[in-house]
Amino acid sequence: MQEKAEKIISWLQEKIKESGVKGLLVGVSGGIDSAVVAHLIKRAAPDNSLGVILPCKSNPQDMEDAKKVIESCGIDSITVDLSETHDVLFNNIQTQLSNQQSINPENQQLADANLRARLRMSTLYALAANYQYLVVGTDNAAEFYTGYFTKYGDGGVDLVPLVSLGKGEVREMAEYLGVPDEIVHKQPSAGLWEGQTDENEMGTTYEKIDKYLKGEEIPQKDKEIIDQLHKKSAHKREIAPGPEL
Repeated sequence: MQEKAEKIISWLQEKIKESGVKGLLVGVSGGIDSAVVAHLIKRAAPDNSLGVILPCKSNPQDMEDAKKVIESCGIDSITVDLSETHDVLFNNIQTQLSNQQSINPENQQLADANLRARLRMSTLYALAANYQYLVVGTDNAAEFYTGYFTKYGDGGVDLVPLVSLGKGEVREMAEYLGVPDEIVHKQPSAGLWEGQTDENEMGTTYEKIDKYLKGEEIPQKDKEIIDQLHKKSAHKREIAPGPEL
């Protein structure tokens, strides 16, 4: 893990030089992936790195965990509460849909969750423009392969340093970097609604996805789920298509 961490840190430093920016920032959610990235960018750019806490009707425990991450790596931080912004925008959208009698109640939870992710992305880029920083993403190999991220939300970033690491490797790196134990062993969740967990939503486990990506044997049921998730989310990993004229 030390060797991999050092390679990522060097790579981040190279990207800063190549792009001509001053530093790096990451949205810190209180989860393990953003915790690892916060520690990595602090080491890559000690004086020019920023951890951004973006509560949006968030679980108070997640916010406490995010603060623990900030403290554990000593990174500069800023908090922008998006709860009111989200309320105004989402309620306005729902009102207009209701007025046209075209609102679909079954899709509101997902629309709500994706809007939160995209508001966070927009906020990160507004801050990045202010500081002249790059926005660093937190998706690991399992999330990227299955498309477990919001298009133009948490998937809207400049760099993805963890994209070659499975969830298990991210956990190992977290332990090496000194991420607090309660966050290392926290149940993975995007925190987008009450009781939501990554694995329940995906229908399989990170352990099985990690094994699948390594070419190891997993139950056929899980293989089919992973294949379906990968196929369905292909558009998230591609540039928006256009016609050939």
